[in-house]
Amino acid sequence: MIRTSTVSLTVIPAVAYRHKSQAGHSGITIIRPDVRQPGIASISRTSGEPIINQQTDQKMFPAEAFREAMKLTFGMPYRNLKSVKVTEDMVIKEAVEEAPEPDIIVNEKAYQAIVDRYTDKTGHLSYDLINKEMIRFAKSSSIVRGMIQEGKKSTVIRNYIVSAKFRSIAENDDLSKAEIKAIAAMLDEVSPKGVFKELDAEIRRMLGAQKKNR
Repeated sequence: MIRTSTVSLTVIPAVAYRHKSQAGHSGITIIRPDVRQPGIASISRTSGEPIINQQTDQKMFPAEAFREAMKLTFGMPYRNLKSVKVTEDMVIKEAVEEAPEPDIIVNEKAYQAIVDRYTDKTGHLSYDLINKEMIRFAKSSSIVRGMIQEGKKSTVIRNYIVSAKFRSIAENDDLSKAEIKAIAAMLDEVSPKGVFKELDAEIRRMLGAQKKNR
């Protein structure tokens, strides 16, 4: 599985795209028209830095190029791509080492609306904003209160909250569970702590308080 679009780099004469392994790890593939073997790197979930594959020639594919590719491809939705066109006369086949995953098409308009909603003044995606808004919704929703009283599983409650908020922000009640799950996974891929960590903690607290009151 790789990102929908390729991007052109300025650090080196190449194009790049994000791919994702079957294990769920995000990475970068860079293709140069003058080098047969593409450059491949995974992305560290702790530092956010590229981890360049040992087989990649770092003289031809420097770390700077991977950092530029990461910045330019951030936020692009996933889908299966059969080939990458580098020049008018050259098509290089998909260079992901793992077997391709099933095609996942994400509603780009919905994804962009969600990213825009939770981007802070510095231009970065804010996990603090995401969790604060989700928690406010959880505390104000009568449906969530009912689920807490019924003792529903925390994952069921979290999924309802996230689905309701994403559909509201996107102004699209037809967003499927699969699309919502894919969008959440895309937001989560650059967060070493998990995008909904604070929300999950608050749901557990609410469930615990309900048990004490019984």
